[in-house]
Amino acid sequence: MDYNSSRKHLILPEYGRNVHKMVDFALTVEDKDERNRVAKSIIAIMGNMYPHLRDVSDFRHKLWDHLAIMSDFILDIDSPYEAPTKEKLAEKPERLPYSNKRIRYRHYGRTVEALIAKAIEIEDPKEKEALLLMIANHMKKSFLNWNKDSVPDEKIFKDITELSKGQLEIPERFKLTEVREREYTQKNKKKKNPRSDRNDKNDHRKYNKPRS
Repeated sequence: MDYNSSRKHLILPEYGRNVHKMVDFALTVEDKDERNRVAKSIIAIMGNMYPHLRDVSDFRHKLWDHLAIMSDFILDIDSPYEAPTKEKLAEKPERLPYSNKRIRYRHYGRTVEALIAKAIEIEDPKEKEALLLMIANHMKKSFLNWNKDSVPDEKIFKDITELSKGQLEIPERFKLTEVREREYTQKNKKKKNPRSDRNDKNDHRKYNKPRS
């Protein structure tokens, strides 16, 4: 019996065994021009397997890289891109520095602090007010996401003043978008299974049948 477990290991299983066989065939082609034609045909087949990625800018580049990987980096062809190497793929990514900067109000997040700092730098009054209103409305929604109680606009304005260290003045005419706590929190609740709803109704009918 011919089992997959006894066959050759697929380096990139997402392309299937037939594509790997095509790559193996390309390795046997001695004429380089013919080998290039075979490689382009394989790339075309690989691309047709994922048509939704055709508009991605580096999609073609990835296909040629995958062709090199499936050939164990020994397929000698004229690739339109620089071929990857085993050493390059084996390199470990650089460790990202972990930020230990303290967030004043965690329910607002670090992005709000960055936006407030940007608002302080803006000189145009209309642009500053537009950004400030957007920040305040976002803070109100974030507050309700973490705290289920309603929040008055004055609380948001006070927090903005504190986070900006008094550098941002809130215009008296500012009115934030009304966010109903009940409607906002219900968006995060899971929808009830309609099938279970039907079962509940059927049970109700079953136990409430009129007696004969």
